[in-house]
Amino acid sequence: MVLELIRIMDYLKDPQLVASIQQFFGVEIYYDKHSKIIQKEKKKCIYTQIDDNEKNYVSTSHIKKINGYEVNSKQSNACTKQIDFLQQETKEPITEHKETEIISSNPDYTITNSFWYYLFVFGTELGDEIFYSMFFPFLFWNVDGAVGRKIILIWAIIMTIGQILKDVICWPRPACPPAVRLQNKWSQEYGMPSTHAMVGFSIPFSGILFTINKYIYPSSIGYVIAFLWCILVSMSRLYLGMHTVLDIIAGIILTIVLMILLVPLVDLTNSYIITNFWLVAILIIISIITIIYYPTSYKWTPTRSDTAMIVSVAAGVHVGTWLNYFTGVLRASQSSPPYHIIWPTYSMLGHLILRTVLGFSGVVATKVVCKFLSYFILCSILQINWKKLMKCQDYDGNRNKVFVDLVYKYASCFMIGVNAMYLLPQIFSMIGIERPAFYTEI
Repeated sequence: MVLELIRIMDYLKDPQLVASIQQFFGVEIYYDKHSKIIQKEKKKCIYTQIDDNEKNYVSTSHIKKINGYEVNSKQSNACTKQIDFLQQETKEPITEHKETEIISSNPDYTITNSFWYYLFVFGTELGDEIFYSMFFPFLFWNVDGAVGRKIILIWAIIMTIGQILKDVICWPRPACPPAVRLQNKWSQEYGMPSTHAMVGFSIPFSGILFTINKYIYPSSIGYVIAFLWCILVSMSRLYLGMHTVLDIIAGIILTIVLMILLVPLVDLTNSYIITNFWLVAILIIISIITIIYYPTSYKWTPTRSDTAMIVSVAAGVHVGTWLNYFTGVLRASQSSPPYHIIWPTYSMLGHLILRTVLGFSGVVATKVVCKFLSYFILCSILQINWKKLMKCQDYDGNRNKVFVDLVYKYASCFMIGVNAMYLLPQIFSMIGIERPAFYTEI
């Protein structure tokens, strides 16, 4: 039994399985030298017969790329030599006119199906910082603040556990070859478990669980959307070569176990947190302790700074909500759930757009100001050049950069959370575009 389990795990973590999935969705993988001779990117290469005794190659005016280098029309002889060499080696004459649109010109792979490429790039962005920065504020301002707080608390706990496990387990990303890495944004992180898969499961399914008894809507549609969301995010990580199948499965199973414990706990306690100063203070202390005592591996990875953003925005959101309660503007609703979903009128839709545009502008401004102040103040204390440190991208062994960056990310995301729940809704109210139910969602 144990040996069978080990065999299954070895199969699921095999990078060749990842390569097979990539090839299924239109990624041509090649590492041999013959495949690297000619890389086609929106070009034509025509082989024609000039007479019966002599064959010549005539190139079009399209830009060619040979081994990644651009070749103009004056360099057609070099192109013909490369093609002739390929023909001699493969014994297959190039007599056909072909034109294939290539998404990537990487020498190790070619993307031949643009639909799957753009779909999975979109899917992987559903687990990125940009998505979080847009999704959660939009949820607070335009949908339901109470549901948003619960989802963000589930997300923060699950993501923090997943990030810590990555730096404790230290399993590498899928080996390349045989797989290929279509994106390198997260390549410095370890692979087990997949936090993209964890967030791809936790956000949509917690949203369903927290709204199913609060609003009247077909729950089956909600579960289908949540399932497709999870599948899209998970498959995107395999397609991009960032995780093994075992990473994905482990992340989803861990999330299910955690949500069984966390969902009822968060649903019961969240209203107490935002109405009690000491509970909010404890939440802030826990978030800071998490960053200070975060387990570090032998090499630098961005997981610690990402965790700083995650826990700080969750703390900031609850602080902002507590400020609304403390100042007396937040109160319980007079009606009881379940509620009917009210589709927006043209006036409501206009207010929604204005809130979103103005709110996102405030989020961006908060991040820019906090970054400048954090680097300027801390670098002045440390007596180092803040402009030079801000531009520096070398974190490994650079303690000053790591420290300042952690403080900046914690401060900026904390303030984004506070402003999203307290300052910006106040501005919405002053200019008459507030969502009426916002201050009744405890």
